[in-house]
Amino acid sequence: MPGKIRQYFSDRKDDMQDYAGGSGVIGKLVLVVLVVYLLVTIALGMYWSSEPDTFSVREHTRTLASEMGREPVAGFATTATLIRLTETLLDKPGGYISNDIFPPGLWMDNMPSWEFGVLVQLRDLSRAMRRDISRSQSQSAEDPDLIIAEPQLHFDSGSWAIPSTEREYRRGIDALNRYLNRLSHPGQPNAQFFARADNLNSWLADLETRLGSLSRTLGESVGKASVSEAMANLNPDDPLQEETGGAEVKTPWTKIDDVFYEARGSAWALLHIFRAIEVDFRKVLQDKNAMASVKQIIIELEGTQGAMWSPVILNGSGFGVLANHSLTMAAYLSRANSAISDMRDLLSRG
Repeated sequence: MPGKIRQYFSDRKDDMQDYAGGSGVIGKLVLVVLVVYLLVTIALGMYWSSEPDTFSVREHTRTLASEMGREPVAGFATTATLIRLTETLLDKPGGYISNDIFPPGLWMDNMPSWEFGVLVQLRDLSRAMRRDISRSQSQSAEDPDLIIAEPQLHFDSGSWAIPSTEREYRRGIDALNRYLNRLSHPGQPNAQFFARADNLNSWLADLETRLGSLSRTLGESVGKASVSEAMANLNPDDPLQEETGGAEVKTPWTKIDDVFYEARGSAWALLHIFRAIEVDFRKVLQDKNAMASVKQIIIELEGTQGAMWSPVILNGSGFGVLANHSLTMAAYLSRANSAISDMRDLLSRG
């Protein structure tokens, strides 16, 4: 009997050793899988972080018109560019990332900020086309396809499913394609694109405030005094009284790269939009002597797309040893905004 007991416990010991050995192998396999998964997601994240290249608006317009067998009428370049920009947002490496719920998209913040910057400009342009550019006057009916496209591009940018953001934006692209098909079809004159100075000026007014806000936020990377508090501290009865400083406004260091890439995405989209405007609004720009302003805007926006040689967004002081990428971006956008202001002044003249 004692021998059987010893044999029983010996067998149980062997079983436990076998189980422990099996568990050790499984644990090592899980660890290896996790390490491989981490390395793959890091590599994918680096690849997905690459920004799309710029493209030739004129060449794209010619190619698309040839494929459709149509003439590039007024509005063709702008509409085709809006479609191409939206498709690029969805079809670039990694696709649309802002609504990802799994790594590496879940960990990324620079590319979602870039996507948001692009999306803001797509939304503003689609709204301008629906509200003004496709209508001859305030009492004119809105275009049926632009009625669909504009709200689709305003759909929640972070929706993952039921419905997904990508699906809703694709519906917007389909509506824009229908509008472009009707616009360029000689037998369907109900689609219109009025390349007038007042229509362009209305969109530029909205854009001027957008770029002004971005420039201000970029400039706050090094901290600035609050204008509202400085005004509140003024003594109207004693102009010689020393002014008291207000609280400093500064972009949090965790948000500096997000603001930078949002501005870079906005500038990328605007660069192509202004190249399209140069084509579709060419007559009115020449009549108003505003072509030089458009060229200046395009030059400044091209400067915002320079190659990034630093792996991180540097935030040195304005006159410090290290570069400050935010201030560099703000300088380009401010000069572009100044040219937009000049352009609006020219367009508003009789």
